[in-house]
Amino acid sequence: MTEHPKPPFPHQQQEMPGSTDQMEPRPDHGETSYRGSGRLAGKRAIITGGDSGIGRAVAIAYAREGADVLISYLDEEDDAAETKRWVEEAGRKAVLVPGDIQSAAHCRGIVKTAMAELGGIDILVNNAARQATFDDIGEISDEEWELTFRVNIHSMFYLTKAAVPHMPAGSAIINTASVNSDMPNPTLLAYATTKGAIQNFTAGLAQLLAEKEIRANAVAPGPIWTPLIPSTMNAERVSNFGKQVPMKRPGQPAELATAYVMLADPLSSYVSGATIAVTGGKPIL
Repeated sequence: MTEHPKPPFPHQQQEMPGSTDQMEPRPDHGETSYRGSGRLAGKRAIITGGDSGIGRAVAIAYAREGADVLISYLDEEDDAAETKRWVEEAGRKAVLVPGDIQSAAHCRGIVKTAMAELGGIDILVNNAARQATFDDIGEISDEEWELTFRVNIHSMFYLTKAAVPHMPAGSAIINTASVNSDMPNPTLLAYATTKGAIQNFTAGLAQLLAEKEIRANAVAPGPIWTPLIPSTMNAERVSNFGKQVPMKRPGQPAELATAYVMLADPLSSYVSGATIAVTGGKPIL
């Protein structure tokens, strides 16, 4: 709990969507710390936003637990290649699929590629997201509002709808919500609104898919040190990021991986419709 970096961090900013290599300190994705035990042996997973941040940590953990992984990402080729390298070092197959998930056709293409390259889909992790900071509602353009919804919530619907017909009984869907689902940050109005929708989508989906024996759950991260932060916040906010939670620091992506593993594990067969908070001690309502 105390060995990870605490703010203040060096002032830094990047262009969206951000790069892992430019971050200081560099995020920990579990590269040297995560140890698998075969909990997902033979499983096949789709992870959106799998090139960096939370998605990379989940990909590394899943691979070390025995799963093959399709990594969906926008255009961050270097980060995606690095994630692929870690998956393959674990002895598992990694498939890279670049492209924009706001497109329904692209989402269907991701599922089609997973079926062709992995031979099936047992786990769907809807993790990719868009976030932008605004201090006044007048600063949020119509285009920004609509784009945030297309990336964060519409894509989740498109991917889930396309994947479910191919998912066998015992499969799992895991959606990345946020502490903002329950306690929205006013400067993240568009993002926080979509995260509330994701939590509601997950709760309804769990009920809808129970008869198919497919589970649906969400993870609600608090402040996590990923490229999203320096690419969407000003340098002062980045420097003090995570200071507001009881642990006085942001979480590292590696610290979320076990929650995604637990929710994907077939032994968690009675866990559906739940939201797991990973917030550094900050309670969610």
